[in-house]
Amino acid sequence: MQNRRTTSSNDASLRLDNQLCFALYSASLAMTKLYKPLLEALQLTYPQYLVMLVLWESDGLSVSALGERLFLDSGTLTPLLKRMEASGLLSRQRSAEDERRVHVRLTDTGRALKVQAASIPACVVAASGCPLPDLMALTGQVQSLRDRLTAV
Repeated sequence: MQNRRTTSSNDASLRLDNQLCFALYSASLAMTKLYKPLLEALQLTYPQYLVMLVLWESDGLSVSALGERLFLDSGTLTPLLKRMEASGLLSRQRSAEDERRVHVRLTDTGRALKVQAASIPACVVAASGCPLPDLMALTGQVQSLRDRLTAV
Protein backbone atom coordinates (compact mmCIF):
# COMPACT_ATOMS: atom_id res chain seq x y z
CA MET A 1 0.00 0.00 0.00
CA GLN A 2 2.77 2.45 0.82
CA ASN A 3 4.28 2.04 -2.65
CA ARG A 4 0.97 3.10 -4.18
CA ARG A 5 0.82 6.24 -2.02
CA THR A 6 4.42 7.11 -2.90
CA THR A 7 3.73 6.55 -6.57
CA SER A 8 0.52 8.59 -6.37
CA SER A 9 2.28 11.54 -4.79
CA ASN A 10 4.93 11.42 -7.54
CA ASP A 11 2.51 10.94 -10.42
CA ALA A 12 2.59 14.56 -11.60
CA SER A 13 6.38 14.73 -11.56
CA LEU A 14 6.62 11.49 -13.54
CA ARG A 15 4.08 12.31 -16.22
CA LEU A 16 5.63 12.35 -19.67
CA ASP A 17 3.93 15.62 -20.62
CA ASN A 18 5.47 17.32 -17.56
CA GLN A 19 9.04 16.46 -18.60
CA LEU A 20 11.10 19.29 -20.03
CA CYS A 21 13.52 16.74 -21.47
CA PHE A 22 10.71 15.14 -23.49
CA ALA A 23 9.40 18.50 -24.70
CA LEU A 24 12.90 19.40 -25.93
CA TYR A 25 13.47 15.94 -27.44
CA SER A 26 10.14 15.80 -29.29
CA ALA A 27 10.53 19.42 -30.47
CA SER A 28 13.98 18.50 -31.79
CA LEU A 29 12.51 15.56 -33.70
CA ALA A 30 9.80 17.80 -35.17
CA MET A 31 12.39 20.43 -36.12
CA THR A 32 14.62 17.85 -37.82
CA LYS A 33 11.59 16.51 -39.71
CA LEU A 34 10.80 20.06 -40.88
CA TYR A 35 14.37 20.58 -42.10
CA LYS A 36 14.62 17.25 -43.95
CA PRO A 37 12.95 18.24 -47.25
CA LEU A 38 14.54 21.70 -47.16
CA LEU A 39 18.00 20.18 -46.81
CA GLU A 40 17.42 17.37 -49.31
CA ALA A 41 17.25 20.07 -51.98
CA LEU A 42 20.81 21.02 -50.94
CA GLN A 43 21.89 17.38 -50.61
CA LEU A 44 22.73 17.96 -46.94
CA THR A 45 21.83 16.11 -43.78
CA TYR A 46 20.90 18.13 -40.71
CA PRO A 47 24.32 17.62 -39.03
CA GLN A 48 26.03 18.63 -42.27
CA TYR A 49 23.88 21.77 -42.39
CA LEU A 50 25.01 22.67 -38.88
CA VAL A 51 28.65 22.28 -39.94
CA MET A 52 28.00 24.51 -42.95
CA LEU A 53 26.34 27.17 -40.77
CA VAL A 54 29.43 27.34 -38.57
CA LEU A 55 31.82 27.45 -41.52
CA TRP A 56 29.77 30.12 -43.29
CA GLU A 57 30.27 32.19 -40.14
CA SER A 58 33.94 31.33 -39.57
CA ASP A 59 35.74 29.47 -42.33
CA GLY A 60 39.05 27.78 -41.55
CA LEU A 61 38.30 26.59 -38.02
CA SER A 62 40.18 23.71 -36.49
CA VAL A 63 38.26 20.46 -36.07
CA SER A 64 38.41 20.92 -32.29
CA ALA A 65 37.00 24.47 -32.50
CA LEU A 66 34.26 23.25 -34.83
CA GLY A 67 33.45 20.45 -32.40
CA GLU A 68 33.26 22.88 -29.47
CA ARG A 69 30.92 25.14 -31.41
CA LEU A 70 28.62 22.22 -32.32
CA PHE A 71 28.97 20.34 -29.00
CA LEU A 72 30.30 17.31 -30.90
CA ASP A 73 33.33 15.17 -30.13
CA SER A 74 35.92 14.42 -32.80
CA GLY A 75 34.75 10.78 -33.02
CA THR A 76 31.38 12.02 -34.26
CA LEU A 77 32.64 15.00 -36.23
CA THR A 78 35.52 13.41 -38.17
CA PRO A 79 33.43 10.88 -40.16
CA LEU A 80 30.91 13.64 -40.91
CA LEU A 81 33.67 15.93 -42.20
CA LYS A 82 35.16 13.12 -44.29
CA ARG A 83 31.80 12.58 -46.02
CA MET A 84 31.46 16.32 -46.62
CA GLU A 85 34.98 16.45 -48.02
CA ALA A 86 34.16 13.56 -50.37
CA SER A 87 31.10 15.54 -51.51
CA GLY A 88 33.35 18.48 -52.39
CA LEU A 89 31.92 20.89 -49.79
CA LEU A 90 35.04 21.36 -47.70
CA SER A 91 38.67 20.43 -47.34
CA ARG A 92 40.60 19.31 -44.27
CA GLN A 93 44.23 20.35 -43.98
CA ARG A 94 46.80 19.66 -41.28
CA SER A 95 48.32 22.73 -39.70
CA ALA A 96 51.89 23.49 -40.75
CA GLU A 97 52.67 24.66 -37.19
CA ASP A 98 51.11 21.68 -35.38
CA GLU A 99 50.37 18.51 -37.33
CA ARG A 100 47.89 17.40 -34.65
CA ARG A 101 45.58 20.27 -35.63
CA VAL A 102 43.37 19.92 -38.68
CA HIS A 103 41.71 22.98 -40.20
CA VAL A 104 38.45 22.82 -42.11
CA ARG A 105 37.89 25.15 -45.04
CA LEU A 106 34.98 25.55 -47.40
CA THR A 107 35.49 24.85 -51.08
CA ASP A 108 33.99 27.11 -53.72
CA THR A 109 31.09 24.63 -53.90
CA GLY A 110 30.57 24.87 -50.13
CA ARG A 111 30.63 28.65 -50.19
CA ALA A 112 28.18 28.75 -53.12
CA LEU A 113 25.71 26.55 -51.23
CA LYS A 114 25.13 29.43 -48.82
CA VAL A 115 23.08 31.25 -51.47
CA GLN A 116 20.76 28.24 -51.84
CA ALA A 117 20.44 27.88 -48.06
CA ALA A 118 19.50 31.52 -47.50
CA SER A 119 15.75 30.82 -47.71
CA ILE A 120 15.75 28.04 -45.11
CA PRO A 121 15.46 30.19 -41.95
CA ALA A 122 12.41 32.02 -43.32
CA CYS A 123 10.76 28.67 -44.12
CA VAL A 124 11.34 27.52 -40.55
CA VAL A 125 9.94 30.75 -39.10
CA ALA A 126 6.87 30.46 -41.31
CA ALA A 127 6.29 26.81 -40.38
CA SER A 128 6.54 27.62 -36.66
CA GLY A 129 3.64 30.05 -36.83
CA CYS A 130 5.44 32.17 -34.22
CA PRO A 131 6.53 35.80 -34.53
CA LEU A 132 10.28 36.16 -35.05
CA PRO A 133 10.83 38.02 -31.73
CA ASP A 134 9.16 35.12 -29.86
CA LEU A 135 11.38 32.59 -31.62
CA MET A 136 14.49 34.63 -30.85
CA ALA A 137 13.50 34.86 -27.18
CA LEU A 138 12.84 31.11 -27.05
CA THR A 139 16.20 30.42 -28.71
CA GLY A 140 17.92 32.54 -26.06
CA GLN A 141 16.11 30.72 -23.25
CA VAL A 142 17.04 27.29 -24.62
CA GLN A 143 20.67 28.39 -25.12
CA SER A 144 20.77 29.69 -21.56
CA LEU A 145 19.36 26.40 -20.28
CA ARG A 146 21.93 24.47 -22.33
CA ASP A 147 24.76 26.58 -20.92
CA ARG A 148 23.58 26.07 -17.33
CA LEU A 149 23.21 22.31 -17.84
CA THR A 150 26.61 22.09 -19.52
CA ALA A 151 28.21 23.88 -16.57
CA VAL A 152 26.92 21.27 -14.10
